[in-house]
Amino acid sequence: MDSGIFGAVLLASMVACGVTTIGIYAIGRFGPWANRNAVYFMSFAAGVLISVSFVYIIPKSFSMNAYSPLFLLLGFMGLYLFNRFLNVFVCEQRECPELAMGLVPMLGIGFHSFLDGVIYSVTFNVSIFTGVVAAIGMVLHEFPEGIVTFVLLQRSGFSSRQSAIYAFLAAGLSTPLGTVLSYPLIQSIGSPTLGLLLALSAGALVYVGASHLLPAVEKENQRFTLISLVAGILVAAGIVLSKQ
Repeated sequence: MDSGIFGAVLLASMVACGVTTIGIYAIGRFGPWANRNAVYFMSFAAGVLISVSFVYIIPKSFSMNAYSPLFLLLGFMGLYLFNRFLNVFVCEQRECPELAMGLVPMLGIGFHSFLDGVIYSVTFNVSIFTGVVAAIGMVLHEFPEGIVTFVLLQRSGFSSRQSAIYAFLAAGLSTPLGTVLSYPLIQSIGSPTLGLLLALSAGALVYVGASHLLPAVEKENQRFTLISLVAGILVAAGIVLSKQ
């Protein structure tokens, strides 16, 4: 194991975790302001997650494995079925659609954040430059990702303390965890396998953005959410261009 490369990978994943944590702290510390503007963060995050998935992650995964379209479908339908399970069985005797509203995106974002750690391991082993470019792109969406995870959990009925803890575990700590667990096995993780994981992640992210974030934004019916959505799309375009 190259200690220099591992140090760079771990540093990148810890920076990502730190940026997410700052987002969670900001939403908790400045609660009234954050709640008033949460819809803009959700709209922005939806623009980033959906655009990056369609423009970069999905085409990349398709080029790496011929079975990636199947795993894209599995990622999307997996979260949909989990959402249905919560609504039909867990919430059968009580009204708790808000519970699903918080838990399903948390799982999708958590898996994606964990996979971010794996991607850091892979890209830095290609070259330090490749790893740094990939890290810059991924870190850009960590701040709103932490905020959105916190807001969705809080709106689903969790306390501020619980929302902060769960958001940190799902969106923050999962990234260095993915790095630490994947790095020793990096030599055995081939490009085809990573392609399947990327497709699975993309399916989950598209579901979170299209089925949870955007409907929540439309429900709020704020005037300038379209601007924040376009801003998210432009950031996504910057992320994609930085990877070229």
